[in-house]
Amino acid sequence: MVAIVIIVVLVLIILWLISLYNNLVRLRNNRENAFANIDVQLKQRYDLIPQLVGSVKGYADHEKEVFQRVTEARAAGMGAKTIDEKMSADNALTNALSGLRVTLEAYPELKANQNFLQLQGEISDIENKLSAVRRYFNTATRELNNAVQTFPSSIIANMFAFKKEAMYEIAPEQRADMEKAPEVKF
Repeated sequence: MVAIVIIVVLVLIILWLISLYNNLVRLRNNRENAFANIDVQLKQRYDLIPQLVGSVKGYADHEKEVFQRVTEARAAGMGAKTIDEKMSADNALTNALSGLRVTLEAYPELKANQNFLQLQGEISDIENKLSAVRRYFNTATRELNNAVQTFPSSIIANMFAFKKEAMYEIAPEQRADMEKAPEVKF
């Protein structure tokens, strides 16, 4: 009788440990899926950038440095392999696109161009979608990190090399820009 109770308790403990492990795998896969959604939006963004740069070049041909930074950042993003590399490349591209937006302010006739307005609208739409999927990615990352760091699942996480993962955060350069007071011009 005691042997049966011990066996039942051991089976329950094993099932519980399996459940903890499976939950960690589900959370890791959810995070990877969330980043796959970001990848889809980044691909669309990368596909639109040459069109945007092409339409702007005719108006701002002497702004080669800005175009070069955007083109290099796009290439780095397309060549990135890991999630961390892709997040870093995306931050670089976001910074480069910010420089392009500033450059565009000097060309009011471009801002009225129909092709440019359509491209700008599409990029704006993708930026909004990217923002949403980044939030979802951070939620999935937070859930995984909570499971990896809380007891008792942390024991299983350590045994099977689950680790705390990086959140999708803005680049330090962008953070500095965000902390500046907006400049209002009339």
